[in-house]
Amino acid sequence: MKISFNWLKSYIHTSLDVQQVADVLTSIGLEVESVERVEKVPGGLAGVVVGHVVECGKHPDADRLSLTKVDVGGAEPLSIVCGAPNVAQGQKVLVATIGAKLYPTEGEPFVIKKGKIRGAESHGMICAEDELGLGKSHAGIMVLDESAVPGTPAADMLGLSDDFCLEIGLTPNRTDAFSHFGVARDLYAALRNAEVPVEAAIAKPEVMAIDKSEQSTMNVSVEHAEACPRYAGVLLKGVKVGPSPSWLQERLQAIGQRCINNIVDITNFIQHEVGQPMHAFDAARIAGSHVRVRMAGEGEKITTLDGVERTLSDQDLVIADEEKAMCIAGVLGGSESGVSEQTVDVFLESAYFHPVFVRKTAKRQGIHSDSSFRFERGCDPHQVIWALQRAVQLIRQEAGGEVASQVFDIRDDFQVAHKVDFNWKRSLRLIGKDIPKETVKQILTDLEICITAETEEGLQLEVPLYRTDVQREADVVEEILRIYGYNRVEIPTRMQSSLSHHAQPDAEQLQHKVSDMLVSLGFHETQSMSLSGARFLSLNEAMASTAVEILNPLSGDLAIMRQSLAYGAMQAVELNQNHRNADLRLFEFGKVYHKYASGFHEERRVSITVTGRRNPESWSTSSDKVSFVDLRAAVDALCAAMGIRGVQYKAGEHAFFAESIELSQGKQSLGYVGNVHASLLKTFDVKQEVWYAELNWDALLKAVPASKVSYRQPEKFPAVRRDLSLLIDKAVRYADIEKVAFETERKLLREVNLFDVYEGKNLDAGKKSYAVSFTMQDSGKTMTDQQVDQIMTRIQAALAEKLGASLR
Repeated sequence: MKISFNWLKSYIHTSLDVQQVADVLTSIGLEVESVERVEKVPGGLAGVVVGHVVECGKHPDADRLSLTKVDVGGAEPLSIVCGAPNVAQGQKVLVATIGAKLYPTEGEPFVIKKGKIRGAESHGMICAEDELGLGKSHAGIMVLDESAVPGTPAADMLGLSDDFCLEIGLTPNRTDAFSHFGVARDLYAALRNAEVPVEAAIAKPEVMAIDKSEQSTMNVSVEHAEACPRYAGVLLKGVKVGPSPSWLQERLQAIGQRCINNIVDITNFIQHEVGQPMHAFDAARIAGSHVRVRMAGEGEKITTLDGVERTLSDQDLVIADEEKAMCIAGVLGGSESGVSEQTVDVFLESAYFHPVFVRKTAKRQGIHSDSSFRFERGCDPHQVIWALQRAVQLIRQEAGGEVASQVFDIRDDFQVAHKVDFNWKRSLRLIGKDIPKETVKQILTDLEICITAETEEGLQLEVPLYRTDVQREADVVEEILRIYGYNRVEIPTRMQSSLSHHAQPDAEQLQHKVSDMLVSLGFHETQSMSLSGARFLSLNEAMASTAVEILNPLSGDLAIMRQSLAYGAMQAVELNQNHRNADLRLFEFGKVYHKYASGFHEERRVSITVTGRRNPESWSTSSDKVSFVDLRAAVDALCAAMGIRGVQYKAGEHAFFAESIELSQGKQSLGYVGNVHASLLKTFDVKQEVWYAELNWDALLKAVPASKVSYRQPEKFPAVRRDLSLLIDKAVRYADIEKVAFETERKLLREVNLFDVYEGKNLDAGKKSYAVSFTMQDSGKTMTDQQVDQIMTRIQAALAEKLGASLR
């Protein structure tokens, strides 16, 4: 939402500058994201001053040039060569001094420099209006009034004051602040009720009632009252359509609005003034002089103002005449019924359309307009007539014309206001501070919330309909605290809390622990949207059958609830790759969603993604790429942090992976790890290998052992290690070796570790070499060589018998 500072000040009178106003608005929830200067004239005429031509004579070498001496308020007059035919001694003119940058009406900006023209030095330029960007005339230089004082900056002389545009990041529920007066109302309440009150006054423009009551040939009918609870309009005859006056153009241009003509600009002005969208029809183009508010026919066509022919649904509300649809109600006008330079008679519309109908139509037609933006979120039905009166007043002021019909005001029953009971004790409990009752009542009054009754316990309130976000007591409390100031609620000197039992394992605590551990390993946490694109369903037919589809998606890329964290991970890899950041270690916690015959199912998961180089690029490190080893190390670290033991890795199949391994504990599957399939890499245009793990967080939590505190003395006697270099078949896994070893020696064998693998020449076909260490320890005595040798002999024999292993 863009707000013009000068426009805002026309409703609220305060001495605060633009930055102070921005700070106040941000503090009350209207977050000002940026403040930009808006110059009436590009460059602000910096370096351009009033000059007095004290001498003027012909150039000896050029008939069309004049040599002048111009007093610009300095110690000496400036010598300036001028080519204007109307320059003369005694004139007051505008002079661009050396270094000034000019922005002409046409052409590129240029800087004034000292130069020579036909041998004569020139120390500036006497300007025409097009050279300053003030108009289009180049017939001669601008001649000022005799009262102009030499040396006065041109901006001051011409009354050119810059404006500022405040970009406010509004939340969708704050419909009351979708206008300049709405922002002024909040600002006024904040200043009046600040800790140190600031002098301020607010005034809404006064309007006069439209007193024309005689009947006319124009007729209005509303055929669908639910979609249009209130419709008002009036006929104006004899208007003169043309360019808008400068004040109106400046207001609209300051917030980035394009000026069209005085009639259309006035309707846009009112929309941004008080938040009420309006529309103007050329009355001569209304067939049968009958305005009908009706539902469109299925397949009915209309060409809108953007030049697009649109096919309507029978669920779309339109403004029509006896022959055709003229406008999509509350969304966008039609090209055939709009106001043009040939328009003489205008029918003005001011209405309240139901938000649901407007939102669905705008979504169906793919239109996002300023009008639909406001109607979708809820306008004020009580403001319809005021806006119509304001428009009639401005049109008669700027375009002439006379009211030629009664005011049509067709309305259905709608709520007058939201009724809310406000309790002092509940307010104190929510706020945590006893705000004086008079202050609370003042805040409510300044926000136009009406106090209808007061008791010892609280207040009975009526909240205006334009405050769609204030319908409960808690909402009113929030409004009071927002204006009173969150920073004015002191932090208590003593905190009171009660201890409570939490079921183990504590999922949130474990998530923080795992996150901290992964971050310490160089990972970055990501967060992706819970919505994903329907295009991903083609990657996995099984997932397509369980997809949870959004009934009213914002776009095709947000059409289904995600079924895997892989899509978000791959999008993060793609984004970073495109920004030349290809070495990534990422993790994410999130939910996935499926729809089965038994109903909807949500599941928490954690993903780990590694890709690119293993080490940062440096002369002192290798350029090896990450591999399964790096991914497994992260997964193992995660399991260790959670205290999960007995995790098994076994070959599995998953659509996302070229080669995948399933993690399990007993019969419970914990997730999959592997390298991402080429088809998925191609979908996201990722050009390097990606290793990815997606684990079932709910299953991991169930695998966490019960928390038991135990104590064991440090070992008093040393451990003994023996290494074996085993020659085994390629089909034999390390897990098989580990299993056989522990089955052979259950009491004294503490650890088995694979520390080297060799496959290559000097080995028989189908063979590989594993170097395995075995660590043994007796907690009661020092082990003897004889005892260790006996154990190793039994282990060697078991490995030979069960796995065909031999010593290399």
